[in-house]
Amino acid sequence: MPIANKLAEERRARLAAERLLELKQAELSAANRKLGRHALALTKQIGATQAEVATFRDEVASVRGENEKVKSDLHVANEKIEVAERRLWHSIQTIQDGFAFFGADSTLIGANTAYLNTFDGLEEVTPGVSYMRILQILTDEGLVNTGRMSTNEWREMMATRWTSPTPEPVVIRLWNNSYLKLIDQRGHGGDVVSLALDITSTVQYEEELRTSRERAEAANRAKSAFLANMSHEIRTPMNGVVGMAELLNDTSLTNEQRLYADTIKNSGEALLVIINDVLDYSKIEADKLVLHSEDFDLERCIHEVVMLLQPTARDKGIAMVVDYDLFLPTRYLGDPGRIRQVLTNLVGNAVKFTKEGHVVLRITGVPNTDGGNSAIHVAIEDTGIGIPEEKIQHIFGEFNQVEDERNRQFEGTGLGLAISKRLIEMMGGSVWVESEEGQGSCFGFQIPLPMAEGPQPNAEILPAALQHVMVVDDLPVNRDILQRQMQVLGAKVTAVGSGAEVLQQMDNTVDLLISDHNMPDMDGVELASALRKGDWPDVPFLLISSNSNFAMDDSTRDMIQGILQKPVLRADLFAKLSAMGAMVPAKRHESATEDTPPSGEDNSITQTSPAEIAVLPSFRSHRRDSITATDPAKVEPDLEVKAPVVEPEVETTDSAPVVEAQPEPEPQPEANTLRRMRILAAEDNKTNQLVFRKMIKDLNIEIRFANNGLEAVEAYSDFDPDLIFMDISMPKMDGKQATGEIRKLEASSGRHVPIVALTAHAMDGDSEGILAAGLDFYLTKPLRKAVIHERIALHVPEETQQVQP
Repeated sequence: MPIANKLAEERRARLAAERLLELKQAELSAANRKLGRHALALTKQIGATQAEVATFRDEVASVRGENEKVKSDLHVANEKIEVAERRLWHSIQTIQDGFAFFGADSTLIGANTAYLNTFDGLEEVTPGVSYMRILQILTDEGLVNTGRMSTNEWREMMATRWTSPTPEPVVIRLWNNSYLKLIDQRGHGGDVVSLALDITSTVQYEEELRTSRERAEAANRAKSAFLANMSHEIRTPMNGVVGMAELLNDTSLTNEQRLYADTIKNSGEALLVIINDVLDYSKIEADKLVLHSEDFDLERCIHEVVMLLQPTARDKGIAMVVDYDLFLPTRYLGDPGRIRQVLTNLVGNAVKFTKEGHVVLRITGVPNTDGGNSAIHVAIEDTGIGIPEEKIQHIFGEFNQVEDERNRQFEGTGLGLAISKRLIEMMGGSVWVESEEGQGSCFGFQIPLPMAEGPQPNAEILPAALQHVMVVDDLPVNRDILQRQMQVLGAKVTAVGSGAEVLQQMDNTVDLLISDHNMPDMDGVELASALRKGDWPDVPFLLISSNSNFAMDDSTRDMIQGILQKPVLRADLFAKLSAMGAMVPAKRHESATEDTPPSGEDNSITQTSPAEIAVLPSFRSHRRDSITATDPAKVEPDLEVKAPVVEPEVETTDSAPVVEAQPEPEPQPEANTLRRMRILAAEDNKTNQLVFRKMIKDLNIEIRFANNGLEAVEAYSDFDPDLIFMDISMPKMDGKQATGEIRKLEASSGRHVPIVALTAHAMDGDSEGILAAGLDFYLTKPLRKAVIHERIALHVPEETQQVQP
């Protein structure tokens, strides 16, 4: 082939190769450009990824640091928890009482050693055991004393308690006589915390207390029985001593003999005061003294106390004054016997420790008109020896008095104030004392008393004629009280201190003169005489006297228009003032004519009768009023109040009997057609029989004695008595048993013979037991002649002769 062709082919080939090279170079350039762009984008992407990775690495590093801190904190917390758990468990282990945890499924989670020791080392009682299995182990192994319950009954009781939402605490007794108190508390999730408290020492202490209490009660019963027996043993011979002394005083005696008899009687009554103090204190100490509420007159109760103590005060030259608020009600509900006892203690002490001066009782209060209690305040002021300041705080304590040397001078048990304080506190009140040594004392008490139903006596208005009243009394406290009372009632008052001052200041404007009886220089009677002989013969004259034996003769009766005995009851004062108002001459005040009845009109109601002004009112009339207004079965128990509170109250009546107008006697059958009253007296003591016989020797009665209860029952059948006096303590058959037998005999006949108990027992509950046995009344020894006569007079049959001689 030609060279040109070859060259042409080579040229063509070279050109094609060049074109291919250029093409490839262009492709390579395009690829390079594309690769560059991709590399650039990839580089950017790698850079962003590297930035993200760096950020992630930073975050990882931060999380890693936090994780390490959390791990560290968790480790510390776990260590603290472990320490707390160890401490808690150690504390639980050191608890002497059992402590356990139970899950909601009643399986034991954990328990301390004290809890597990209950099961005497049994290995089965470990965490995981069920509560029911524990109950079974306790009964099967004899670890628990189920008492009167069977083991099944006990487990059923405990299981029922366990399933309760709020299990009640329960006490179980173990085999070794120890006691556990189980207290279980269920949580919200059903878990239970159980405590097993060892109360063995508490139970033993309670058992010791119960035993001690039983012993103390037995000792108290023995003491009460001893005191009751001693009361009986002492009162029985004292009945002979005091009774015979009283009978001896009724005979003709010389002054020296009467002094001896009075000494015997007063000594016996002083011994009875001590006996009553001890008995009352014993009853209060044993919380067995009971208050008996009844309707009573507070003013009359105070009046009786003052009347009983007034002879002693008069003998010492001490004035006794009662200042009862004119507008304070008098009828209340309470225990008059105990109030009288408190008053007698306080007033009696005031009289005993006062050598000269006065004793004043002030009674005030705030009545409650809404049916509630009235606050009654009683204060007893005296001008006696006073109380040292260091003694005041202890004066109401047991066996305390002013001081030892004065105890020897004035005597006494030192129980009176303690008893009074306890009685007042039992009534819901309080006591207090204020005193200055050498100047006097003021004892007071406050008690809440409900007012009795029915009308209350009210302060009345003075008659219009009594416009100007003159009061004369040498004792300022008496004078001040009378002056205030008259002023409160609406009168103009002139108060003076002697008869001489009356004569100096008397004028025609005075409508009434109220004068004390016993005054120095010129007494009340002498003053009345001087007025009648002078220029004022027609001035009404009211005499107030503390002498119950004073009586006017014909000459004094014309000078004195009215007499009141101290202390003056408000009702008596109002009645006397009303009567005095009608005696004021009409010419003194023209306005008084309205109160003067027309001529010929009967004004006997307002005039003072001759019988009324003949003698002073006596205590008997007041006592009789109180008896007729009181349940008979409750009259005689009042005589139990410590002597001389009630029992000797009738002695002042014999010397000055009240002269009263008597109704025309009804025609009576001839004496020879009537039989004598028959009285049966059951008494085993011969001395007491003699005393009783002598006390009734002046009565027109037929008496038979029985030496014991059996003889009394036999005598009832053949003697057919109208009244029976029954001693309670007698041999063979006592008074209660004899009364029961007599009541059985009466059941067939329908007859009821009054039976009066004669008892030397004075413990609380004796009166209730006596009345519950069928007796109608009871009298406490030593007996009083006047009380015996009074009781007989209440039961005189119509078909018998007159009893009184």
